[in-house]
Amino acid sequence: LLKQKANSSNQSLSTCQTYTKKKHPLKAGNSQEVPAVNGNGNVVKVKSTNKMDNGSAKVNPPLAKPKSKRVAMDKNSNGTKSDGKGCKEKKKNGNILKEKGDIKHKRRKAEEHARQQPKEAEIWFDDVDPKDIEAAIGPEAAKIARRNLGLETGQSKQSVEQVLVKEKASEGLTRAVAMDCEMVGVGPKGEDSIVARVSIVNQFGKCIYDKYVKPTEEVTDYRTAVSGIRPGNINTGEDFKTVQKEVADILNGRILVGHALRNDLKVLFLDHPKKKIRDTQRYKPFRQRVKNARPSLKLLCERLLNVQVQTSEHCSIQDAQAAMRLYTLEKKKWEAAVKNKSNNKNCK
Repeated sequence: LLKQKANSSNQSLSTCQTYTKKKHPLKAGNSQEVPAVNGNGNVVKVKSTNKMDNGSAKVNPPLAKPKSKRVAMDKNSNGTKSDGKGCKEKKKNGNILKEKGDIKHKRRKAEEHARQQPKEAEIWFDDVDPKDIEAAIGPEAAKIARRNLGLETGQSKQSVEQVLVKEKASEGLTRAVAMDCEMVGVGPKGEDSIVARVSIVNQFGKCIYDKYVKPTEEVTDYRTAVSGIRPGNINTGEDFKTVQKEVADILNGRILVGHALRNDLKVLFLDHPKKKIRDTQRYKPFRQRVKNARPSLKLLCERLLNVQVQTSEHCSIQDAQAAMRLYTLEKKKWEAAVKNKSNNKNCK
C-alpha cells in the first residue's frame, strides 16, 4: 500500500511539473515557485531562493529586458533603403530638389502672368473710355489705352519734353531749324492735302513759329485723329500767303531739319536747297539702325531716343522737336558726311 502511494505521488509530481513548465515558463534570475510533495503526498509550492556565499538567502531582482538594436533605415529618392550614413546627403538633396521645384513654380507663375497681360497690338482704343477698358480687361490695358490716347501723366509728358527740349537755351533763331506741318484733306474723298498748321523750332527745341492756316479749299476730311485739326482751329487761322512768306523768310539761308520734308514743302509751295536739307527719314545711318527703308518718326524716336511721340493726335511742334533732337544726336557725323559728299562732287 505504501509502495502504491509513493508511485501515485511520483506520477502527480511529474504531471504537476509538466503543467507548470507549460503554464508558467521559468525566467532566468527571477524567483521561482517549485512544486514539491509534503509528507501526506500533497503537492505544495515552495519559493526558490538563491543563496549567497555566506549562506543568506537573497531574492534576485528581475533583470531588465535587453533593448533590441534598431538600425535606422532611410529611403533614398529611388525608394531603396540605406543606413544612417546617407541621412545628411538625403536632406541636402531634398533641399536642392525643393529649391528647383520653387524655381519652376515661380517661372510657371511668371509665364502665366505674362500670358494674361494684354498686348498693345491686340487692343483697340477707338472711342473707348480707358476706365471702361480697365473695368473690362484690367489696369494694364487701361495704361496702354491712356498712353495711346495721349492721356499720360504729367511726369511722362515732362520726361518727353526734357529729352526733346534743352532747358535755359536761346529761344531765338539758330543756324538750323526744324519744321513740321499738319494737313487736312480736300477733294471728293479727302485724298488731296492742304496745309492747316505750321510749326518751327530752333536748334534747342524751342518753338519760334506756330500758326494755323485758313483753308484755301473746302475741307472734306479734317483727319482729326491724326492731325488734331478741328474746324475752329483753321476757320480763324492766318491767311495762307502770309504764312508762306513768313516761313520762307525764316528758312532762308538756314539748315532745314524735318521728317519727310518733301511733303511739308509741297503743301507750302516752297523750295529749299537740297544741300541744306536734313531729312531724318532719308538719313542712311538711321535707316540701317532700325532696319527700315522708310522709318516713321515714331519708330526713330522709340529706338534712338527712347521716347514715345505721336501716341494719339499729332502735334506739329513736338514732331519738329523730335526731328531736331534726332539731328543734333548725329549732327557732327551728319554734317561731316554732307561736307565730304560736297567735296567729292567738287573734285569730279
